[in-house]
Amino acid sequence: MPIPSFPECNHPLVQTLHHHSDRELLTLFQRHPESGKYFTAIFCRYSPIVYSLIQHSVRSPAQANYLFAVTWRHLYYELGGLDLNGKLVQSPTFSLQSWLIQITALCINRVALPAVEEINYSLPAASPPFWCFVEQALDRLTPRQRFIILMAQTFHWSEPRISAYLQAEGEVISFQEVQQELADSYQQLELALPEDICAIYLNRSIPDPLSNNRDELESIFRLDPIEPVFESH
Repeated sequence: MPIPSFPECNHPLVQTLHHHSDRELLTLFQRHPESGKYFTAIFCRYSPIVYSLIQHSVRSPAQANYLFAVTWRHLYYELGGLDLNGKLVQSPTFSLQSWLIQITALCINRVALPAVEEINYSLPAASPPFWCFVEQALDRLTPRQRFIILMAQTFHWSEPRISAYLQAEGEVISFQEVQQELADSYQQLELALPEDICAIYLNRSIPDPLSNNRDELESIFRLDPIEPVFESH
């Protein structure tokens, strides 16, 4: 399996960070959670190593891509709390690269992979950094907005079905209103994304409420939800 290339690695916002050390990128990522370019730069720097480790552990390209996405999702949340100084005190030879390899090995050994026929994940449609930030943006929507988007796109519910379900739950909303709220929810989702993530993945530098990047965002929700399920030992 060839190691995939990622267009975001050639984006100017990412390329301008090439001169930063691992330690500097990690510090910038932790200090500026409103920005996405620092995590994306770490991803671009180490995605070949992570993918290489994963591709030798599974036979199916679909499972490799799925595990790759799950691993980077896990790394995203772990990196936010990684105490690099504390690690260096414990071990002067510690490096971000060695830590990434260690966590990747943990995911390889513990993530319960679905059968190939059950995987509906496309790496080109949902690069791991974009996935992470879309998921984070979803958490900033109202519960109803989040529900409508997920039911419409992930589970392919129609507007009448969503309306009927919400009415059964005590919310009075017509299917026409569901349709409008779905459009409004996509706008709010885009506004909740970091500006640099919009520049890197949606080809814009500043979220514009009048723009329509619904097609790009919908491609995320056409895929099955990724859940980092770990096997118990």
